Amino acid sequence: MSITTPTSLLFRIGAVSKTTGIPVSTLRIWETRYGAFSPVKTQGRQRLFAEHDVSKAILLKQLSSEGHSISAIANLDLDQLRRMRNVQPSAQAKLSTRGEPLSLAVVGLGMANRIESKKFASGLKQNAVKVTDVMQDLASAMTAELSEQSQVLLIKVNTLQTTVHTAVQALIHQHKFAQTIVIYNFAPESVVQAMKFSGLIVRREPISDSELAELIQSVLFVDQARAQEFGTSGSVISSRKYSDETLTRVAGISTNVLCECPRHVAELIAQLASFEEYSQECLNKNADDAHLHAYLRSISGSARSLFENALEKIALHEGIDLHEGKA
Repeated sequence: MSITTPTSLLFRIGAVSKTTGIPVSTLRIWETRYGAFSPVKTQGRQRLFAEHDVSKAILLKQLSSEGHSISAIANLDLDQLRRMRNVQPSAQAKLSTRGEPLSLAVVGLGMANRIESKKFASGLKQNAVKVTDVMQDLASAMTAELSEQSQVLLIKVNTLQTTVHTAVQALIHQHKFAQTIVIYNFAPESVVQAMKFSGLIVRREPISDSELAELIQSVLFVDQARAQEFGTSGSVISSRKYSDETLTRVAGISTNVLCECPRHVAELIAQLASFEEYSQECLNKNADDAHLHAYLRSISGSARSLFENALEKIALHEGIDLHEGKA
């Protein structure tokens, strides 16, 4: 399986300043005095920064605002800076009323820079996000060892292909992500539909920071306390477990003890999954009502996940095999 690695983007210092909110003069001091960056210099002495320099600038800004001296952290690499950032009681985490922050593994440096920016954080409202790992692209993600288990995988790719879908599914299987969001620029409709059918959330660029925040929030349980009451793990809605074919098969099985329970529960799951997908499509198409549709998707996804748990209890009691035809 071959996955193309894109050439790293380069940015002028003015673009880095605009992206990070750090004055050009400060970036120059961090570079020349503290050695924080090693930009490429053109023949005209123009500084060109790589994407990882933008990531580092964002993290340095956040950590310095929390009291860390630039001289002490300027020479740390990205992984070290992220580990420091993740243990800080950040303002976003302090405001969170949802307990532990949502853990996120990100593929794509540009996407990671967006997620780690204060502008993006403001769109998450009361939910905090913890970026656990950042991988440059899918090729490097395939061999990466994650620092910890993340709940959600967020991927940014330019083009969706069948090989990309296969690689994403392999990553999910390897690291057991509860939900996966894929942001892309170009793709055949057949690949997009195949990825959606396999339980992935797929969204085409352009997508604003506020829309991206709503998309991420749509995978969260609306009421985490109720989710814990019913014994579900974490605050993220699990992706769909059973295909329509499996649910149709279960609905057609006759049982003596529970009467029509398998059929009713299977049909409810199918209906909830259908509404969940419908709400997701509305979330993709109508930016004005994004928050409402994120809420509706979360409600239907939470209910669908709980009924899937109920179906598993029924199947265990009745000796029904749910693995045959599983999605």
